[in-house]
Amino acid sequence: MTDTGIPHAPPRLLPDEIHRAVGPGIALLRLETTGSRQSLLDGAWWPRSRDVEQELPPLITALTEHLGPLTRVGLDASAWNAIPTRLVVDDRVVHLDSFPVGDDTVLITRGDNDHFSLMVVPPTTTPEAARTAMARAVHTGNATQAAEILLAELHHAAAPSVGTPLENDEAPGR
Repeated sequence: MTDTGIPHAPPRLLPDEIHRAVGPGIALLRLETTGSRQSLLDGAWWPRSRDVEQELPPLITALTEHLGPLTRVGLDASAWNAIPTRLVVDDRVVHLDSFPVGDDTVLITRGDNDHFSLMVVPPTTTPEAARTAMARAVHTGNATQAAEILLAELHHAAAPSVGTPLENDEAPGR
């Protein structure tokens, strides 16, 4: 109880889980595993397309379960197809802001001024590169910006593997 007699609800921090499927075949979401929020990014999201109306509702639903009601979502206008000004998700209006920032993040707002920054992994990223980039984004104390993480991981995934063609063709799983 607070001095006013109204029970004080503890702030809802990031969930303890680190890996969650938002919807079968739709997206993957990872969130920082500590409540400290000392890292540059609070999580990472790997949507399956650039369709805002298809990808955002399951993300908003999943985040609302852990963070409470969300009021706004900020998106990079150059990274998405046709961004509406608002979406109705689970009978709640969520306002969408779009900016031509090119920063590879989605900014989630809860309440008046409580922001969560999620790195957005491009939908065409390979699973291995996406997993590695997402793990780096949620590493406790991460101070690397989303664009730098993605550039490093996507470049690494595209680099030719070391070894002779015969060795590569004989690799397990081929």
